Amino acid sequence: MTEERYGEYVLVRRHGDGVGHVAELVLDRPKAMNAVSTEMARSIAGACAALGADRDVRVVVLTSTHERAFCVGADLKERNSFSDADLVRQRPVARGAYTGVLELPVPTVAAVHGFALGGGFELALSCDVIVADGTAVVGLPEVSVGVIPGGGGTQLLPRRVGAARAAELIFTARRVEVAEARELGLVDVLVEDGRDREEALALGARMAANSPVGLRAAKRALRLGHGLDLRAGLEVEDAAWRAVAFSGDRAEGVAAFNEKRRAQWPGE
Repeated sequence: MTEERYGEYVLVRRHGDGVGHVAELVLDRPKAMNAVSTEMARSIAGACAALGADRDVRVVVLTSTHERAFCVGADLKERNSFSDADLVRQRPVARGAYTGVLELPVPTVAAVHGFALGGGFELALSCDVIVADGTAVVGLPEVSVGVIPGGGGTQLLPRRVGAARAAELIFTARRVEVAEARELGLVDVLVEDGRDREEALALGARMAANSPVGLRAAKRALRLGHGLDLRAGLEVEDAAWRAVAFSGDRAEGVAAFNEKRRAQWPGE
């Protein structure tokens, strides 16, 4: 495993062995429960840009070093010192963190324990799959401090749970413990306490065993096709299929199947 730091608060671990081709994007600001400051947002965006451009990365797993929190959202202590002009200047930096995760071209898995609130939950919602342990508490409480979910929450949450349920959760600003969160579809996989990171990495490894060309194309089709009418969505799917049908990965995958061996993906 190798490690690379992006600023003070973000770490990228590149795993080998059983989780080869899995990159772990680590939120590492434990003294502030991973509250997202301007500096941290810039680092998340930078790390995502690097991971998205790395063709060796097949899956990204988003984790936290804090024992009791995934991420508690925006750094309100920093925001308290902002003038209106400061807030305007910070906005594109903050957005860059959330869109950085959302626009990663490979499958993404969030490993959530403890508090995932506000922007913290929006980072998780930006991932394709959310793994949570029994300590997880999620929610979008922004209206309780006079703002709205601004990291994609008003758009991502209804896509998961429907418009009415998302409205209830956002308008009440309530926190949801993990059993209800799993029932409502706010998280996807429920695991034993303390095993969210381990299970998320294992899930990422199972994904990463597959064709990197196929993974990227499947994610593109899923994301671009969502919300379109069926006919338009099928056109998106067809375009993604054509992008992989004549690839080296497709040729290798078919050959490996017929030869009853593990595929050695060329990634192109």
